[in-house]
Amino acid sequence: MRRDVFQAIADPNRRAILGMLAENQLNLNQVAQHFDITRSAVSQHMKILTECGLVVITQKGRERYCEAKLDRLSEVADWMNQYKKFWEGKFDLMEKALKTIQAKRKKQ
Repeated sequence: MRRDVFQAIADPNRRAILGMLAENQLNLNQVAQHFDITRSAVSQHMKILTECGLVVITQKGRERYCEAKLDRLSEVADWMNQYKKFWEGKFDLMEKALKTIQAKRKKQ
């Protein structure tokens, strides 16, 4: 089942896993050691992350190493940009209102 990147980042544990893997490539045991959940639960989170294309797992000898592929997060950034424009417009209006209030106070 192919999942989308928004499903992957909806869970705080998966976001934490991505944060860890963004800095270092780790094997599954190293990832699991950072969480107070079962190894099976970590594996399930990792499965979702790999299905979304955010993590690639490579077999090296007896270990399976996980590497973050964060370029897929650009979908999230693109989605957020539409709201960024909305908020920038609101902040511009607020700045204009504040300048008007300041100008009125200086005249008094």
